[in-house]
Amino acid sequence: MTALLGGCASFSADGGFATAEQAARDRLGKDLRWVRSDADRELVERRVSELLGQPLAADDAVQIALLNNRGLQASFFELGITEAEVVQAGRLPNPGFTFARLQRGSEVELERGLHFNLARLIAMPLVARMESRRFEQTRQRVAMNVLSLAAETRKAWIHAVAAEERVRYTRKVMLAAEASAELARRMERVGNFSKLQRAREQGFYADAALNLARAEQLQRSTRERLTRLLGLWGTQTQFALPERLPDLPNAAQDLPDIERVALAQRLDVQGAKLASEQTASNLGLTQATRFVNVLEIGALRNSSNEAPTQRGWEIGFELPLFDWGEARVARSQAVYMQALNRAAETAINARSEVREAYGNYRSAYDIARHHRDEIVPLRQRIGEENLLRYNGMLIGVFELLADARSQIASVNGAIEALRDYWIARADLDMALIGKPSLAALAGPSMAPAESGGAAH
Repeated sequence: MTALLGGCASFSADGGFATAEQAARDRLGKDLRWVRSDADRELVERRVSELLGQPLAADDAVQIALLNNRGLQASFFELGITEAEVVQAGRLPNPGFTFARLQRGSEVELERGLHFNLARLIAMPLVARMESRRFEQTRQRVAMNVLSLAAETRKAWIHAVAAEERVRYTRKVMLAAEASAELARRMERVGNFSKLQRAREQGFYADAALNLARAEQLQRSTRERLTRLLGLWGTQTQFALPERLPDLPNAAQDLPDIERVALAQRLDVQGAKLASEQTASNLGLTQATRFVNVLEIGALRNSSNEAPTQRGWEIGFELPLFDWGEARVARSQAVYMQALNRAAETAINARSEVREAYGNYRSAYDIARHHRDEIVPLRQRIGEENLLRYNGMLIGVFELLADARSQIASVNGAIEALRDYWIARADLDMALIGKPSLAALAGPSMAPAESGGAAH
């Protein structure tokens, strides 16, 4: 038994990192590195610099976060802490040594004792299995942290790109509004415009300026959130983003058996099941040590200068006179039932979350496609017809600008609908592998007056 337990009490080659590394490779197609030396840090910094040398795509942002996020790196060291506790649980307990010197007149008696915790030795296999399960839970939790960070980074990238696209578009709106206000001012000065008409155009310009300020504020906040997730600082924060979001796919995914797939591969469901198994193991340990939880065996050797040396052994254990262990067993049973209900709750919630994520995904796709195929082309055709009417002097410039504002609102809505689709897609991907952070789909947050995008 000593040889067997001694062989089990050793550190693994990867420190438990293989589970998270495999999750990143199989589920995300990304590399993962645990930075534990200066050489590892240099490799990560070189890889990050390569990815930042071009406009940052969503997949590149995820890769940088997995390599460079310090919070994720800190969670990796939880593996080392837990594995050390597993190894400690598999190590033989140290023996105890006692020494006493007794004197009776001219007689000097020396007492020596060597004690060994036999109860801990008997319980070692159970404790080792319990700690191994806890280590497996830690590995699953770290893998979940990896996948969650990837999902949050992807969503932050989508928000940041959409915000930058919105700022560029809102600046064009601002220029158009400024030109309209200036034209109205000049027409009022020569008597061709009333004060009310000029005030209306000036109001549109004021709204456009306010919307630009809000768009720039949103751009800063979304970019900084992405920067934090990427773990960038200094000159690295000057990274470039693409000018627009990816195009909408031609068709949405059809996932008829999505609940079964989610339950089979979601890490939180697997973790809840593992937790209930660990609790059951703990209950068995409690029952095994219910009556005898302190048991020591030892060897004795007493010597005296006036009597022969005495040798023998002793055994010590706790007498269950007052505490029979019912409280410990009852507590373990309650904890076990709690773990079972938590596992059932996790499975039920997983079914609901994946249904919600898939419903949001399909709705977001339909809305974005409606904007792309119906609303924006229709507004464009209306604008072309009004431009012809303007060229034929059937309408004035301000009627043309009013129609342009309507076009701007539709294009801005299409940008937000496309953003919501990619957010819903990221939530669906996360719902299939772990607990997602689902959010309600966001609608247009700016007034329709923010627009001017005939040029768009």
